[in-house]
Amino acid sequence: MRAVVTRVTEASVVIEGKTVGSIQKGFLVLLGVAPEDTEAEAIRLADKVCGCRVFEDENGKMNLNLETAGGDLLIISQFTLYADLKSRRPGFSYAAKPDVAIPLYEKFKEECRNRGFHVECGEFGADMKVSSVNDGPVTLLFDTATL
Repeated sequence: MRAVVTRVTEASVVIEGKTVGSIQKGFLVLLGVAPEDTEAEAIRLADKVCGCRVFEDENGKMNLNLETAGGDLLIISQFTLYADLKSRRPGFSYAAKPDVAIPLYEKFKEECRNRGFHVECGEFGADMKVSSVNDGPVTLLFDTATL
């Protein structure tokens, strides 16, 4: 699994003109699933993302995690994180098909909620318009193949 995580002061997702998810302070998570991923990767990734200490403490140091900072999560499915970029037109054969990706996307969201976080999300497979105000900017790439 891969996740591009951006620390935000606000983020939202709109589908067909309707806001379906929004947060203030927290993480915007773009989540991609590979065909060989399992629930173990979803659990490990949720642990890493939710525990990541990139919010500033009273001394201006990135020392606080999402819980301590009082942040929320906006999680968006993003199959393009597994794009094959060898040619000019990306291929997506490295991304999991929906029968694998949807349950793992749901498992990741569930694991974040189980850790006590408020989770907003988009809709798997929908044409979404995602907006965010990056804070910092702080943007991190998590890949379970290298965690």
